[in-house]
Amino acid sequence: MNFLKRVAQIPELRNSILFVLAMLVLFRFAAHIPVPGVDTSALSQLFNSNQLLGLLNVFSGGTLENFSVVALGVAPYITSSIIFQLLGMTIPALEEMQKEERGRQKITQYTRIATVPLALMQSYALITLFTQQGIDLGLTLGGFPMILAVITMTAGTVFLMWIGELISEKNIGNGISILIFAGIIAGLPTTLQQIVSTFDRSQLFDVVLFIALLVVTIVAVVIVNEGQRNIPVQYTRMRQGTRSLGGVTSHLPLRVNMGGMIPIIFAISIVLFPPTVAQFFLGANSPWLVSAAQFVIDLFQNQLFYGIFYFILVFGFTFFYAAVIFKPETIAENLQKQGGFVPGIRPGRPTSEYLSFVLYRILFVGALFLGLIAILPIIVQEITNTPNLVVGGASILIIVAVVIDIVKQIEAQVAMNEYQPK
Repeated sequence: MNFLKRVAQIPELRNSILFVLAMLVLFRFAAHIPVPGVDTSALSQLFNSNQLLGLLNVFSGGTLENFSVVALGVAPYITSSIIFQLLGMTIPALEEMQKEERGRQKITQYTRIATVPLALMQSYALITLFTQQGIDLGLTLGGFPMILAVITMTAGTVFLMWIGELISEKNIGNGISILIFAGIIAGLPTTLQQIVSTFDRSQLFDVVLFIALLVVTIVAVVIVNEGQRNIPVQYTRMRQGTRSLGGVTSHLPLRVNMGGMIPIIFAISIVLFPPTVAQFFLGANSPWLVSAAQFVIDLFQNQLFYGIFYFILVFGFTFFYAAVIFKPETIAENLQKQGGFVPGIRPGRPTSEYLSFVLYRILFVGALFLGLIAILPIIVQEITNTPNLVVGGASILIIVAVVIDIVKQIEAQVAMNEYQPK
């Protein structure tokens, strides 16, 4: 209560929180505005029976099931971000741009621009997918209602991208993550209603197992998300005139889950991409191209393949994201310039190699955990054989990570306010 009072007493922080809440209300309002001319009555059953579409619905913040104007969520923006991060590792010019503020601003601008064609492509592919699944949305492929729907969904994605950036500017948390978090939270009442409405006494064991797994998953996510290895760092003592500088001991934290929820979000974008692209080729004139497209779609609807592929992507992206944000060579160089060293390790390249060795051992555990969390719904569904009783590991991870990030950023702003002159 004291913490909440301190937050309420800081006008700037209080206004920032109210602004974020207002943006989330606007997001949820848009999530219930259907695309013009679309009949959504037949969508619910399809989302319950299709694993990939259910995953995309969670990723879109629950907006896809309503086929709202923001049905795509922020998925095209995240896909665009992944593309430019990959290009930054392979194109030297982009890699240099990432090192300075103006360059990062340009890359951000490129990411926004690339979001538009990606949203156009994904919206068209999504409507085509529904049509080919026998769902009558009331749209004619190639007709004006179809073009209007594609443009509307693309505009919705750009609108969410803008809202996400406005939220991020308030330093309460990452705006894109908060939008996904809000969508997951908004879907909880519907999930609970489905569980209650379909419950009978024969499912009592499954419900108890579900609750136990839910509690264990939340505890494990918090522990791993906050876990870190502290590398001791000693700074040499130097004399400057009559003063003695340095000689202090500090530490370099290496987090077990360095990427947070980012690897899972990246993996979801990639795992949805092949079947989305394959939709474009189902109407091709070439029989072999149609067969190949149908094979890709059927392959990704196979639970075993989907689970293994999803796990491998999450595992790999955990290491990829760590390689993007953590540079052992740069850290070792900076430590050496500042007169710091890891006890027992020589400065320079040996320090870099030691940090890499420790980092990858820790990341292995973190990547394994994230991979298991990602495929947890598939495992639980196989055990309980009940589609409604599914522990959404990725959803829990996103919720926990976003809540922790929000609390930490608010605490940081409260602490800064206390040290400012009155």
